[in-house]
Amino acid sequence: MPGSRSFTRGASSANKHFMPDISSASNPPQDEPLSMTVHTLPALSDNSPNTKAGRWKMIAVLLVCAAPVIASYVTYYVIRPEGRRNYGELITPQRPLPAIATLDLNGKPGELPALKNQWLLISVASANCDTACQNRLYFQRQMRESLGKEKVRVDWVWLVTDAAPIDGRMKPALTEATTLRVPSDKLAEWLPAATSQRLEDHLYVVDPLGNLMMRFPANMDAAGAAKAKRDLDRLLRASGSWDKEGR
Repeated sequence: MPGSRSFTRGASSANKHFMPDISSASNPPQDEPLSMTVHTLPALSDNSPNTKAGRWKMIAVLLVCAAPVIASYVTYYVIRPEGRRNYGELITPQRPLPAIATLDLNGKPGELPALKNQWLLISVASANCDTACQNRLYFQRQMRESLGKEKVRVDWVWLVTDAAPIDGRMKPALTEATTLRVPSDKLAEWLPAATSQRLEDHLYVVDPLGNLMMRFPANMDAAGAAKAKRDLDRLLRASGSWDKEGR
């Protein structure tokens, strides 16, 4: 038939367009292995500016971190602070007021424990009261007066160690002092003096419970009196919750 040859020829031509090329599919292209290129980092010289700056920064950071440790070692091993704030020396163990007989300037008898229930700032001397004795009495009065309204909680006490008369010119200055005559040998058993010092060289502090608890350095001057007054301030503040004014 005339049309059949044409159809066949057309089909053949169409097949050329629509049939895949199986020859190329059966032989796919081969995968090539991956290749990696390693680049060498540039070497930095030890003397380069960046290296030097980095080292200094690292040293600075290490010093900042180590500073507290260094400071604590220097403080402990070189400076070695005592951690002591008080000027006076604490007496341990505490010594209660002994039952020593006393006489006031009018000859009225009593006993030392009658002074309890007040803070006591005590000096000791013979009745003739030399210049050092007068200085101690002056510092006692000034320390007490400088306490302001708290002075009513403190008695300044002069214990006279003999029966000699007191200079009349001193009596007006002693109107607010508690002046008692006490045997010197009994006082020596109670009041401790520092090494190479006499008990008359010190001022002593007794708490309201009647316990001797502090001794100030011998032969106090004005600067020492100011430090001793700070000790009294701290003692009064610390005892404010339980110590009451007056006996």
